[in-house]
Amino acid sequence: MPNYFSGSNSINTITFHERARKLAQALKDAGVQVDGSVAILLRNDPFYLTIMEACRYIGARYVVLNWHLAADEISSILEDSGASVLIGHDDLLPNVSKALDPNLAVFTKEPTESIKNAYPIDVGSTDKHFKNIEQVIENTQCIDSEPLRMRGLFAYTSGSTGKPKGIKRALSDDRPDTHLIYKALAKDLLKLEPGDKFYVSAPLYHSAPNALSAMAVADGTVDIHIDPKFDAEAFLQTVERFKITHAYVVPTMMVRLLKLPMSVREKYDISTLRYTVGTGSPCPIDVKQQMIDWMGPIFNESYGASELGFMTLVSSEEAIAKPGSVGKILPGGTIKIFDDDKNELPNGDIGTIYIHLPMFGTFDYTNSEGSLSNNQIGQFTTVGDMGYLDDDGYLYICDRKKDMIISGGANIFPAEIEAEILKMPEVHDCAVFGAPDPEFGEKIVAAVELLSGAELSLETMIQNLEGKIARFKFPRILDIHSSLPREDTGKVFKAKLRAPYWENQASNV
Repeated sequence: MPNYFSGSNSINTITFHERARKLAQALKDAGVQVDGSVAILLRNDPFYLTIMEACRYIGARYVVLNWHLAADEISSILEDSGASVLIGHDDLLPNVSKALDPNLAVFTKEPTESIKNAYPIDVGSTDKHFKNIEQVIENTQCIDSEPLRMRGLFAYTSGSTGKPKGIKRALSDDRPDTHLIYKALAKDLLKLEPGDKFYVSAPLYHSAPNALSAMAVADGTVDIHIDPKFDAEAFLQTVERFKITHAYVVPTMMVRLLKLPMSVREKYDISTLRYTVGTGSPCPIDVKQQMIDWMGPIFNESYGASELGFMTLVSSEEAIAKPGSVGKILPGGTIKIFDDDKNELPNGDIGTIYIHLPMFGTFDYTNSEGSLSNNQIGQFTTVGDMGYLDDDGYLYICDRKKDMIISGGANIFPAEIEAEILKMPEVHDCAVFGAPDPEFGEKIVAAVELLSGAELSLETMIQNLEGKIARFKFPRILDIHSSLPREDTGKVFKAKLRAPYWENQASNV
């Protein structure tokens, strides 16, 4: 019998579906209509999944809100998405309540014990007009209708520059119900089998962990373990204690796991773990090799984007044979590489990556001026990533086009430099970007967050990089930060680090 749990909090599948149907009726009573939107302002709470399932019954989209955002940013997303209901944790709502539309129906939920243990929760006074969602569910009957076609996630870009854009996926009878696609991907992408246990600690307000969790729910035969946030040793403890079989693990998590002392690594029995999948920036080759040497060939990497879904998959065996690749396109899809003049490039040449993957359907941006025409060539769409295909059809990601540094006429991709800096024992996290340079156009800056008590100089950094990357890629400036501006996944808001260097410049490139 599947369970949806966090720490010691467990809800069996009968209760889960009953609660989802009760919540669906409560949302309908609160004014959520077909094709409407429900906003979620929660930390990693199993109730996330209940809301997502409830939305399926009423044909509504769910808008996942990054709880680190400011009140005005959240208010902007609520307005743009047309959300008629907001469900949030008790301690998060007071920070945003003054910016909320008075006509918005707001429900509160108490954080789970594991969330309270992970964060310094300080519950302020809650608006008397807000309703406790658990009490509402208790006093509501189950909805008496079957689920409609799944509208799914209504995601928003991070908004590091300008207002966050909504990614609204079109509903079409020309493709299967998204719920059925997720059910199939639970087998084909996640390789889940009845009785398996899927672990996620990355924020559910991010598209990838949210979609993978939705796949596990759609499968209906597995347990889902949700942790409030990632901690390297706690992850090993959880795998041992709950016999986790599958996990969402990104490169940042791998680096932190590898920095654990060998005595800690060997302390836990993690033999049940047999499959992990990660998304985001490509995993450094030697990091993946070290993880394979430790845990076996269980690591799979997918290239994906909120706009386009999961696009490729590469296994550990393929990663060894094709170092640095993120794999081949998923069945039914096609990848093409184009130059800036929209000419298709031959294999091996770096250009902008364009994808056609009809499985996940088309989308439009909201809260955005203009159309998608600049991002599309025929049926193919790009999100601005650069890379190349080899002769066997394997994709290699170089970097985001917008992050590329042009110095002395050379194109420099920060991800390559970041991968080497992250290996340094003093480094907890880093971000590389370009700053103005009167001679070369741009010079390379490394913003670094060090481990507690560690020290690092530019000279030492350059010594460590010697022989690993070309010298023209060496950082010219080292900025030490007590904390980089980043989300829980480790994604750094580079625009905030970059902005001070470009003040009073004639251009920002």
